Amino acid sequence: MSSRRTFLAGAGAAVISHLPAARARAANDRLRIAVLGVNGRGTAHIASIMKLPDAEVVTLCDPDLEIARKRASEFEKTYGKKVGIEQDLRRVFDRKEIDAVTIATPNHWHSLAAIWACQAGKDVYVEKPGSHNIFEGRRMIEAAHKYKRIVQHGIQLRSSEAIQEAVEHLRKGTIGKVYMARGLVFRWRPSIGHKGVEPPPDSLNYDLWTGPAQMEPFSRRIVHYNWHWTWNYGNGDAGNQGIHETDMCMWGLGLDSLPNKITAMGGKFLFDDDKLTPEVLTTLYHYPEHKKLIQFEVRPWCTNLEDNVGVGNIFYGSEGYMVVNGYNSYEIYLGQKREKGPSRKTGEPLDAHFANWVKAVRSRRTEDQNGPVETAHSASGLAHLGNISYRLGRVLEFDPVGEQFVRDTEANAMLTRKYREPYVVPQQV
Repeated sequence: MSSRRTFLAGAGAAVISHLPAARARAANDRLRIAVLGVNGRGTAHIASIMKLPDAEVVTLCDPDLEIARKRASEFEKTYGKKVGIEQDLRRVFDRKEIDAVTIATPNHWHSLAAIWACQAGKDVYVEKPGSHNIFEGRRMIEAAHKYKRIVQHGIQLRSSEAIQEAVEHLRKGTIGKVYMARGLVFRWRPSIGHKGVEPPPDSLNYDLWTGPAQMEPFSRRIVHYNWHWTWNYGNGDAGNQGIHETDMCMWGLGLDSLPNKITAMGGKFLFDDDKLTPEVLTTLYHYPEHKKLIQFEVRPWCTNLEDNVGVGNIFYGSEGYMVVNGYNSYEIYLGQKREKGPSRKTGEPLDAHFANWVKAVRSRRTEDQNGPVETAHSASGLAHLGNISYRLGRVLEFDPVGEQFVRDTEANAMLTRKYREPYVVPQQV
C-alpha cells in the first residue's frame, strides 16, 4: 500500500474509485481546480484555466511559500478575487471540494502526484514528461484506469487544428509511405556555471520539494529551474522540450508502442558547469516490425535550422516530406524538386488543450481526450530509453510488450529508481 493511500485511509479511499466524478456537480457548475507548482509553467496553467467559462482555479500549491504567495497576489490583481494557498500537495488531495489538479512540478514529482491525485478522486492535467522513468509511466496509466480518472498529458500540439490536419495528410498518403520521423530540439541553453551548497530558504520545504528523489544538499544548481540538467530530478532536454517532439514522431508514424532497438550518443562539449545531462544528444529508435525509424536530436547553442525548424519535426515519405514547426504549423514538399504542397498555420493550442481536458472531465469519456494518459507514458518513455542508452554508452534491445531490456540487468535497473520514503511510487496502485 502506498503512503498516499495510507494517508487517505480515513477519507473514504475504498470508495473513491467508484465515483464517476470527484463530486456531484450541476451541469453549469464550474470545475474547481488546484495548480500544483506555480514557479514557472504553472502560471500558464492558471492563465488557460481562467479563460474557460466552466472552470476556475481555487488553490495554488507550491513547496516554496514565497512563490505561492507571490502568485496568489498576482492572481488577485488579475482576476479580482482571492485564491487559496497550500504548501503540501497532500493537503490539496484531502480537500473534497477540489475536483481536479494540474501538475507543473519538477519532473521527478509528476507521476507520483498524478497517482496520488487519482487515488484521491481528482482528475489530472500533468505536464510533460508524464514520468521520470518507465516504471512510473506504467503505474500512472494503471492508476488512471483503476480510479476512473481523466488524466491529460500536456502535449498541447495534439489540440492544434493545423497539426491534426498534418497527421491526416500522413495517414492518407500525401507524402507517400511514411517511414521515418525526426525530432529537433535546438534551444539556446547557456552555461549554468557552478553553484555551491547553501541552506535552503526559510520559505521552502526542501524535503517536500525533493519528494521521491534522493536527498541532495540544497544548491542553486538545482532549485528552481536547473534541476532539468541533473538526473536525480530531470531528464535533460530530451525529457523537457523533447517530449513534444517524441510524441509528435510517434503520433505521426502511427506508433503506440516503444521501440525494439535504441542507440544514443552525445555529451558535454561546450561548458564547464554543473549540468550532468548532455548538451548534445543524438538518438535513434528502431521499429523493425513496422519498418520505421525515429531520429531525435538536441543541440544547445549556435546551430543551423533545418528547413526553418529549430524545434519541431520532419517526416519522410516515399513521395515527399513534411515539416512541423513548433506546435501549430506544417508544410509539405513533394518530389525530387521539393514542390510546395499543402500547408497550414493556426494559433497556439495551449488554451484548446485545457478546454479539451475539461470537456473530457465533464463527459467522463477518455475518447474525448487529445492527450490521454497513454501518451504520457509513450512519449516520455521514448526519451527515457534514449537517455539510458546514452548513459550506458551502448546499443540496447528492448521488449516493448514486457517493457524490459533484453538480457541486460544493468539497463533494466535504470527503468525505475530508488524512492525516498514516504514519497514512493507503489508497485500496486
